[in-house]
Amino acid sequence: MLRNIFAKQYSPKEKVLFRFLRQSKLFEKLTDDELDDFVPFLNVRSYQKNEVIFFRNDPSQALYIIKSGEIMLNLDVQDKFEELIVIYKGESFGDNALIEGARRNYNAICNSEVCELYALPQVNILNIFEENVEVKAKILQAFAYYYDQYLSNVFKAYRDTFSFFDLSEAYLLAKRNMTKPTNE
Repeated sequence: MLRNIFAKQYSPKEKVLFRFLRQSKLFEKLTDDELDDFVPFLNVRSYQKNEVIFFRNDPSQALYIIKSGEIMLNLDVQDKFEELIVIYKGESFGDNALIEGARRNYNAICNSEVCELYALPQVNILNIFEENVEVKAKILQAFAYYYDQYLSNVFKAYRDTFSFFDLSEAYLLAKRNMTKPTNE
């Protein structure tokens, strides 16, 4: 196999970062060159126990990848918070930042004494998508697969709980939201 002597060479530190980023399902199929497009925009943020990263209904302005620590995703239901999941190093969250104009669906809170996150601003993601349709296709395909799995799990939970909640309400609300005029 011939090696391209003009291809960009990456340092061991960059290779470690690329392997780390590929732990996120959104980035696992990207090449080193494709991942390198995101590196200049990764901002490290630190949070303390119980510190909020974002609240439900906040604008989705960044995608996050956990560098260290753990994050709890929860949902506020009336006066209580229902834990959805705790996620760990290498996992991403806030992935609806891939969709322009989206709002957060859940709350994200630091669940360990300290956690460090890579924050990837939406504006940079969308610019990369505009410049590289292959990267956009790979990431949005991973995103679609993730949401298909999530929806399958919601339906399974619905079936397993013998219709504990009215699923048709969720579909009607989604349909209403999709057909709203954009000037509201």
